[in-house]
Amino acid sequence: MKKKLLYIISAICLGGASLVSCSDYLDKEPDTELTTEMAFENRDKVYSWLSYVYNIIHTPDKWQLMSDGYEVFADDLTPSARWQQWDWNRVIPKILGQWTINSQWGGDLWHMMPRYIRHGYIFRDMVKAMPDYDLPQSEVDNMKNEVKFLCAYAWWQMAENYGGIPFKPDYIAPTDFELSDLMVGQSKFDDVVNYCDQQMLEAAMALPPTYDDPSKYGRINRIMALTVRSRMLLFAASPLVNGNPWYTNYVNDKGEQIFNPNYDPQKWTRAVEALKLCIDEAEAAGYALYTEPGPNGGIDPFLSTYNVHIKRWSEGNHEITFPVTKNNGYKDVFLRVVSVRDYGGGNGLGVYQGLVDAFFMANGLPIDDPNSGYVETGFSRVVESRPNVTSWEYGTGNPGEITARGTYNMYCNREPRFYNAVSFHGAWLAVAKRKYSFFKNGLDNVQTSSPHDAPQNGYLARKGLNVLDNYLTGAVTERQGFTYRLAFTYLDYAEALNEATDNAASRAEALIYLNRIRERAGVRKYTFDTVDASDPDYIQIQNTQEDVRRVVRAERRVELCCENNRWYDIRRWMQAESLPEMCGDDYGMNFQGTNQSEFFKRTVFQTRVWKRQYYWMPIYIDEYEKNPNLREAPFWLSENSEQ
Repeated sequence: MKKKLLYIISAICLGGASLVSCSDYLDKEPDTELTTEMAFENRDKVYSWLSYVYNIIHTPDKWQLMSDGYEVFADDLTPSARWQQWDWNRVIPKILGQWTINSQWGGDLWHMMPRYIRHGYIFRDMVKAMPDYDLPQSEVDNMKNEVKFLCAYAWWQMAENYGGIPFKPDYIAPTDFELSDLMVGQSKFDDVVNYCDQQMLEAAMALPPTYDDPSKYGRINRIMALTVRSRMLLFAASPLVNGNPWYTNYVNDKGEQIFNPNYDPQKWTRAVEALKLCIDEAEAAGYALYTEPGPNGGIDPFLSTYNVHIKRWSEGNHEITFPVTKNNGYKDVFLRVVSVRDYGGGNGLGVYQGLVDAFFMANGLPIDDPNSGYVETGFSRVVESRPNVTSWEYGTGNPGEITARGTYNMYCNREPRFYNAVSFHGAWLAVAKRKYSFFKNGLDNVQTSSPHDAPQNGYLARKGLNVLDNYLTGAVTERQGFTYRLAFTYLDYAEALNEATDNAASRAEALIYLNRIRERAGVRKYTFDTVDASDPDYIQIQNTQEDVRRVVRAERRVELCCENNRWYDIRRWMQAESLPEMCGDDYGMNFQGTNQSEFFKRTVFQTRVWKRQYYWMPIYIDEYEKNPNLREAPFWLSENSEQ
């Protein structure tokens, strides 16, 4: 098998994986053709090849906002509409209903994942030990299992986004292939899931849960593989693909239904088992929710829910279950676009009013609960202070003070996670030691020289921002990127338990894991027991599947916001049509307001369009025109596609 490798080496370096230094290979590679066999005779090139396969892992949460758009597709993050003139033009038109089978998508999974998979299979078949060059058999065995997981993960990413995919596992096209070999039709969705499930589980149990060698941090381990596997099975059990009548007529070239039209409750049981295995293995290996103590003992919920996104594993953050060590781009995209212009930021990536409303009050109740104490209008008359809060730069810059006198009441007495996720007018801007000023042509809403660099609805996203970063001076915190953390798996498990079995024991166990998240967040936990409405520790809910589903979904909304999860949830729940901000007017504060009376009013800043076909990425028109065996994703070619 002889193949040219120069294009492979170039792709490795463009991919940016950090297992090895790509620049060395470009500098040293002679201008001649190399064979595949030669690559696997050289230890450095073995690692280079493995690094290329690692590009299956997408860059962590915020880096590809402009191209992948997962968060922007959902109803957490909203970029300045005026950014459409730059790279955001691949994302912004899609949420406004301008998405067609001719639209380019920066995620590019259809095009690139098969390449990575092919190189993974070649690596699996050809890598061998080189004891004389510090490549022992144990390391080769480990790498093969990493690649086994990565290839399955690539297949899953395609299926999760496109639904029906051409699926030909464990196949490497020969050099002298016939074009017909590549004209593969789509497989049944469940067949892809079953294959990936087996591959991921086998790889996971052959890999260590952690690595003793710090230089291997970010290499696939058991917990990373089990986390992805369990989330895949949760998706596969969910309403979108488990007995959904919408897709009865969606068949492949063989006439087979791509999605099973019959609901299978065993899929929830399978998800429960996978999630419990993941949790047990993770906790046994030392993974845990990240917490920091308060000055009076117990948990400081403000610092805990802040630093879980800032601290590294080496700094005690053992909640990270899927780290990403290749270029995470925080300095270049997310942290820049949510920082204010005075300190070098783009100042235009905000959040929807719906997310602001989703956060609980300090007593743990939603704002629409009559006992929550929520007040929307008017301004606070006192400084709000809370106990057990470490000296920290929050509402006034003073220890324990959360909101200053004169703060709009909508933002007062909210739970700690709110203040770590949303920057609002009057919130404390720690790097500047002043408050945010979002009135029109205020310090943080300049609409004269740079009208595009202003929050279009009066909010900036804050979650994941190191509040002391300063781009003008280059004082930017280097942080560990990650895709998943243990809180994801706890909430996944709580949901799956409740859906798998409608009984009291399952609901009680679901509350245990849900309450772990709420305890860390500093809000009252849930109980089925009878308690008074003013109980300081617990909130009573009904012991029913429906009520547990309600509180689990509400918790996911706030705990996992702005972490590439919301798009995953609203798709699999088939919920987009019922969410006003996904298919109607989107609200925020009036960023054209120059004073309190003008600014603080719910104001429409854009109107979104949702079409049923958006639940799946379309196959780009060129692809199915080249391959007559492909069938476009559901509703994309239908006359009723707008439904």
